[in-house]
Amino acid sequence: MNTFRLLTLAGGLSIAAPGLAQQTAEKVDQAAIAKIKDEGMNRSKVMETAFYLTDVCGPRLAGSDGLKRAYDWTKTRLTQYGLTNASLEPWGEFGRGWDIEKSYVAMTAPYYHTMIGAPKAWTPSTSGSVKKQVAYVKAITEAELDRYKGQLRDKIVVLEVATPPKEGFEPDAKRYTDEELKKMADGTPAARPAATGTPATSEADRMATYRARLALRTKMTEMMMSEGAAAVLSTRGGSQGTFFTSNGAPYAPDAKPVLPEIEMSPEDQLRIIRLVEAGIPVEVEMETKTRFQTQDLKGYNVIAEIPGTDKKLKSEVVMLGGHLDSWHAATGATDNAAGCAVMMEAVRILKASGLKPRRTIRIALWSAEEQGLFGSRNYVKNHFADPATMKLLPEHEKLAAYFNLDNGGGKIRGIYQQSNEAVAPIFTAWLAPFTDLGATTVTPRNTGGTDHLSFDAVGLPGFQFIQDPLDYGTRTHHTNQDTYDRLIPEDLKQASVVVASFVYHAATRDQKLPRKPLPAATAKAQ
Repeated sequence: MNTFRLLTLAGGLSIAAPGLAQQTAEKVDQAAIAKIKDEGMNRSKVMETAFYLTDVCGPRLAGSDGLKRAYDWTKTRLTQYGLTNASLEPWGEFGRGWDIEKSYVAMTAPYYHTMIGAPKAWTPSTSGSVKKQVAYVKAITEAELDRYKGQLRDKIVVLEVATPPKEGFEPDAKRYTDEELKKMADGTPAARPAATGTPATSEADRMATYRARLALRTKMTEMMMSEGAAAVLSTRGGSQGTFFTSNGAPYAPDAKPVLPEIEMSPEDQLRIIRLVEAGIPVEVEMETKTRFQTQDLKGYNVIAEIPGTDKKLKSEVVMLGGHLDSWHAATGATDNAAGCAVMMEAVRILKASGLKPRRTIRIALWSAEEQGLFGSRNYVKNHFADPATMKLLPEHEKLAAYFNLDNGGGKIRGIYQQSNEAVAPIFTAWLAPFTDLGATTVTPRNTGGTDHLSFDAVGLPGFQFIQDPLDYGTRTHHTNQDTYDRLIPEDLKQASVVVASFVYHAATRDQKLPRKPLPAATAKAQ
């Protein structure tokens, strides 16, 4: 899931559950649901799929060898499930791919200690194994940065830990309580963190602070390069050996050079800083060997279909998807192998159950979501409309709905309306058969940061499911802990049957799902 995730309120009626579902004329195929539950709960392949996407394919950074392995494996497996037209569809130019071939970092003086870390994405290799003295750089202004001129040559630079780990007294993982789900159904705003005594800041202030930090880091990078530093050690936070990962350089083919950089656990980095501040010399040994992929700069999505069976409706399409790419410090299990495994399992269930959808069902496994929803945005632009102009392509009228899964590995508890009030009674009826599995809630809240936004941006009905958060926000999202071991089989089985049912009912109802008014074009008139 993309880092910049929003959770906002949208206006709309509260749709709480059972009563209203009975008042609608929405048809629910109980026989089909029985088949879906039986296949999905008793003969599931979802964990097998998750295993191949994570442990076998490995990390799946955009443009990497791991993502290419996932392309090939998913395309083949979807064909084996009986889907047609399985293909790798190019969506445009992405940029350089990048892979790690070797990574090692340890403190060697005043004593030996192996440290936890990984190279930041799109950073270069070291010149073999390097063993250097450490220089600690702490600066929040350019004036403070100037103090370090002449002190960094041939040093491994350690940067400040902006968010030191704190002792926690709450469990990492949680599920939504009945009270929280009721608030979501009622449209109650999401709870905000308790006040800490610091003044509240506006979104404009936060963005200004972010831009200032980015500008300072750019200046810092330029200074370290010009000073002749050897490498950089940094952290974006974490705790108990967990560290967050990101890119340390652009993926553009003409990106400016940067230093080798390892992103580390805060605990290891803080140990070095305390020693340096106490006047004790610290030496670090490290080696990174990374490889850039420049032979193919294109981005691709994996596409496959279950053809519709109704003469009038088979030209219309119901889509489902999740993003196949991940970050590189782990194997991207909760972000987002889980979502892809569930979506693949949903179409497998539909084929194995012998159900005959009236509309065509199309699965899409997106790439480069982490860099800005690029795979889905370009797919929408190529097939449906460009939000800049809102000039609609013929396929725009044919899309019945898009369903997305990308909020970790938790089971589905309901679905976001995305400001589309008309779908509330439909979704309430579709959820009713899954009360026993914990999926009950239709919320007027919106959610962001996932590929459904690409469809919503051009007026198409795109939706993300509500999922139990588990430890997604506290331990696995964009960290070195995002591994297969974090997945719960029963949660992914439940999610698969709920998705399969939603997709099937969207593909068999007489009408496409209701749409919101078309948004205005985002580009200014010339």
